[in-house]
Amino acid sequence: MEICLRQLALNHLAITSPADKVAAVFQLFDDFTINPLLNANQVYDSSQLAVPGKPVKPDLVPPLAVKRRAMHTVEGRAIAIHALAHIEFNAINLALDAIWRFPDMPDSYYQDWLIVAKEESYHFSLLNNHLHSLGYQYGDFPAHNSLWEMVEKTKDDVLARMALVPRTMEARGLDAVPIVKERFVQVKDVEMVRVLDIILTDEIGHVEIGNRWFNYLCDLRSLNPIDVFQQLCVQYKAPTLKGPFNIPARLLAGFTENELQVLQNQATA
Repeated sequence: MEICLRQLALNHLAITSPADKVAAVFQLFDDFTINPLLNANQVYDSSQLAVPGKPVKPDLVPPLAVKRRAMHTVEGRAIAIHALAHIEFNAINLALDAIWRFPDMPDSYYQDWLIVAKEESYHFSLLNNHLHSLGYQYGDFPAHNSLWEMVEKTKDDVLARMALVPRTMEARGLDAVPIVKERFVQVKDVEMVRVLDIILTDEIGHVEIGNRWFNYLCDLRSLNPIDVFQQLCVQYKAPTLKGPFNIPARLLAGFTENELQVLQNQATA
């Protein structure tokens, strides 16, 4: 009996080694391209697995306890790159989780999140390789886990997941990457600027996937997207987003003018 995409996504979510997880996701993408087995209606049990699989390092600490150093030092640049690598490692896990956890979605939903998992794996590899070039590796510095905490909160409802992870937590990256990129421009880290350009382009697509499936589910449940998003933010205690916002990137990622106006009004309230 052949194992389907969603079972393999759950299995890969439990992998603890970052290198092994990245390799497994790349292989999963290639295998699914050849033999697209989905089993979209199956409900899977993760109770026998420790998910997500976490490496021994990095140590996880509250966000304010994460180290910061001046960017003109090698260590300072490495700490900043490490923080981004940790976000991308969590993003691999959240894409795998979105695949296995939620049954009865259209085939294209699972295919979309497999693409996200592959691209997040690529981003992690780029960042970790650059860390190596500076004499460091993933796990050398503490990190925080706020992205995965929201994944956990929304595990029982795919609508809440789409609302509050890709189009809220991940969309913050659309706003942050240009600011981070400018810091690396100032220290003349050409390779990191190139990597950030790749990440921003791909992340626009990832947030667009979240927006598309959020709106699909709103239509399916006869819900107003702006109203239900506000309700979910309150219900799940989502962070209030602060500007400046990358409006062009957010428009490309599928946010409407009305949604962005509400976002900006709340940020300045």
